[in-house]
Amino acid sequence: MANSIPLLQQAALVQDPGEHASIKLAHSIPVSNPGRHEVLVKLTCTGLCRSELRAVLAWGIYNSIIGHEGVGTVVKTGDEVPESLLGERVGVKWLYSACNECSVCKRGFPHNCAQQLNTGRHVPGTLQQYVITDARFLTHIPEGVADEIAAPLLCAGLTMVGALSKLDNELQAGDFIVISGSGGGLGHIGVQIAARMKNLRVIAVDSGEGKRALSLESGAEVFFDYRTEDVIARVHEYTGEGAHATIVVPGTEEALKMAPDLVRNMGFIVNVGLPRNDLRIPLSATLCTARGLTFIGSSVGTEDQLADLLKAAAAGKITPSIESFDFSDVPTLIEALKKDGITGRAVVTLPQ
Repeated sequence: MANSIPLLQQAALVQDPGEHASIKLAHSIPVSNPGRHEVLVKLTCTGLCRSELRAVLAWGIYNSIIGHEGVGTVVKTGDEVPESLLGERVGVKWLYSACNECSVCKRGFPHNCAQQLNTGRHVPGTLQQYVITDARFLTHIPEGVADEIAAPLLCAGLTMVGALSKLDNELQAGDFIVISGSGGGLGHIGVQIAARMKNLRVIAVDSGEGKRALSLESGAEVFFDYRTEDVIARVHEYTGEGAHATIVVPGTEEALKMAPDLVRNMGFIVNVGLPRNDLRIPLSATLCTARGLTFIGSSVGTEDQLADLLKAAAAGKITPSIESFDFSDVPTLIEALKKDGITGRAVVTLPQ
């Protein structure tokens, strides 16, 4: 299999991050060799996450090759990697590696490790034909889950199942949860998980008829359009006291500012949005104390949670709404993400 691996490949590169950033489609990027604990994966597709805008807009230091929702086949192994991995269908996600030694890792949360490395940030990402990844943190894709369905579950799905797991000991079946950004790549999968796996009553918040339709199809009881409706009033009218919890998906000050008013006293606010680094949480300390509110930050979930999510996808319980695009569409898709112009999840097919 290794003999068929080319020396050069195609990749999408972020150039001049910031106000004048652009995406270059390159055709002569070297294919790397896997080192210790690493494998080389030939990718078939990758999901495109809105968090990639952090790299494009220079909100942090990222690799020029972004992407962290890749699915493909192991074609080469490095040292201390079992050869049995060759030919395995795997997922390459945000968590590239972690120390496995700190207190957080030992508790089973390597995605919160202070020494973690991330795909598309510290190492080249999945917007390329071949990617190097740490075999110890790979995800095995089960039978019955198509590549293009698995891809968005590696980040969008894992983010939302991780966020909802923060509420497992606080909410019970039949409780109300508001999911803002419900028609986007993360939000609509979160609606499905909340409604179909957690048996929660989902109130969806987003804007536009396309996102309304997707939110309701995904299992939301009701949809409120933040551009045309008084969402806070509508939520309280619908629930009586306010929701038991809300998950804030959009990385905007407006969404964060609204969140405390959507939940009842002793309610929970879980934030997964990734705004620019200088945006502070617009939450009154007095209000938080007086009302007994809990604010929780959540990134992605655990490997066990992802395995359960993939099983639910194989059973047809969780079905991301995707649209597949050609690799040449990447520059256009990045512009669409800037304008919040994608309903569901965009998946890029990589050149074979």
